Parts: sequence; structure tokens; C-alpha cells
Amino acid sequence: MTVQIRKTYRDVNPEMLCDEIRGLAQKQGIIAGEAKLQTYPLPSGATQSRVTMIFQTEDQKECGSAHIVGSPKGETKMILDLDEKLLGQEKISTLQEDLDFILSSYELKW
Repeated sequence: MTVQIRKTYRDVNPEMLCDEIRGLAQKQGIIAGEAKLQTYPLPSGATQSRVTMIFQTEDQKECGSAHIVGSPKGETKMILDLDEKLLGQEKISTLQEDLDFILSSYELKW
């Protein structure tokens, strides 16, 4: 079963968020693959960033992914998809708690 964590942050750089997720994942024994950064021009002249990253277990099984999109309005949206069967609920919960502790003051609540 896949657990999905969705967050929207204000004034958080997409690349910094990616690095923070990578560090927190590695703390839980999850291997974060290379982050792929893409930048898109917008008609207004501003740019929009997209970062994707794949997660693997220590035995090289794909166990999830991160998708991050930053908008020129200062909002950064993130979706983490994590395989509960491969990672276990405890690792996922700890990752989410750490993420909330570090970035909760930037999070937009809907």
C-alpha cells in the first residue's frame, strides 16, 4: 500500500526542500536517488521549478518518490509517495514527524 504525504509551503525553495527530504530519508535508512531539476518559463517571464526524486531501500528496491513544484508566487507543493510494505509505518511516520517539525511554520493549512 502506498502512503501519500501532501504539503504546500510558503517561501520554501524547491531545491532546499528536496535536500531536506533527502537528509530526513537517509536518516531513516532510505536511499534517495539523484534529484532531477527542471525549470520552465512562464508567459509572465517568471519561472517555475520541478524536482523529482526516487527512493530505494537498502537492498535497491524502489520504495517511493518525491515530486516538488515551486511557483513564482512563493508556494512550493510536495507529494511524497512511500511504499508502506517496503518501508514500514514507523519509518514513514518518523519521516513525516521530522518534516513537520522542521517545516511546519512554512506550511499552508487548507
